[in-house]
Amino acid sequence: MPIDLVTERDFEAKVLRSDIPVLIDLYADWCEPCKRLEPILKELAGELEGKLKIARVDVERSPLLARGFQVRSIPMLLLISGGRLVDQIVGLADKQSILKLVKPLLPAAADEIEPKQLADLLTRRSALPVDIREASVYARYRIPGAVSLPSSELMNRLDTLRATNGRIPVLYSRSTDDAKELAEKLRAAGVPAAFLKGGFLHWEADGLDVERG
Repeated sequence: MPIDLVTERDFEAKVLRSDIPVLIDLYADWCEPCKRLEPILKELAGELEGKLKIARVDVERSPLLARGFQVRSIPMLLLISGGRLVDQIVGLADKQSILKLVKPLLPAAADEIEPKQLADLLTRRSALPVDIREASVYARYRIPGAVSLPSSELMNRLDTLRATNGRIPVLYSRSTDDAKELAEKLRAAGVPAAFLKGGFLHWEADGLDVERG
């Protein structure tokens, strides 16, 4: 998969408004470490297609972006999600280091997310908890920041799940099975979605915050 070249003119549209996380490679044509990094990024772009966008910014052709991110050394990798800078690496990085950087923003292999992983994603504002229980149950207690989309309505609300400002929709119910099944249906319909392992019961058992009332 080719890597997108981004400039100051289209940075907002292609990066800040992206509905999935974006890894930005700040480079220059004369930079030898940048040239060695490029094939690694192309490989990752293919492996993580649909989960992570990888783009490159030439610091000499986009000096305002370079100054805005306080670039003093290249290559420099920026991880951006929901229009916010999440993390970065300065200097030549190997594939495993880059995967470690982006992994917290990616669903697990089976799109299954552990409660503590979801809590971390919420801190980064990179996930949207979607409560698929009945609305009356959601009203009593829920994961902080969750939206209520009962399972009976979910497949008719795809536009709502697409408009998440780059956050990953993470479905949860009382336990796992129904959320897992619906997450699979959403992905088949072209909506990236994950589900919470163990559901709300696992979230509570791990001692994580609950919003009530």
